[in-house]
Amino acid sequence: MKTVSVNIVTPDGPVYDSEIDMIIAKTASGEIGILPGHIPMVAPLEIGSVKLKKDGKSEFVAVSGGFIEVRPEKVTILAQSAEIASSIDLARAQEAKKRAEELLQSKQESVDFNRAELALKRALNRINAYEGRL
Repeated sequence: MKTVSVNIVTPDGPVYDSEIDMIIAKTASGEIGILPGHIPMVAPLEIGSVKLKKDGKSEFVAVSGGFIEVRPEKVTILAQSAEIASSIDLARAQEAKKRAEELLQSKQESVDFNRAELALKRALNRINAYEGRL
């Protein structure tokens, strides 16, 4: 079966580099599935999990925004941050979720609600990736 090379890179360096069978990612216009030989394209990514299928198994990477560049033989994801599901500290992600929810429920004027909402989305994304959900 044909495969496609996938590279996931953040400002801190490479996170993932492997040959895979299929990618599913959450773009600004919806979920996209990519197979080897896909037409070239570039799309902005939303906060979400990237599902990487290889040999009938799935691996998840929590990605916080960025871009996906697709070429027929290679897919590059340039992300603001990315974590492979197996390396996510679930307790830390749950604590971040709790803190963000408390900030959103706070009535203080000094709370930056947009920032708290983004923190909540990132925490939920990490939890979902750890649990193997998109």
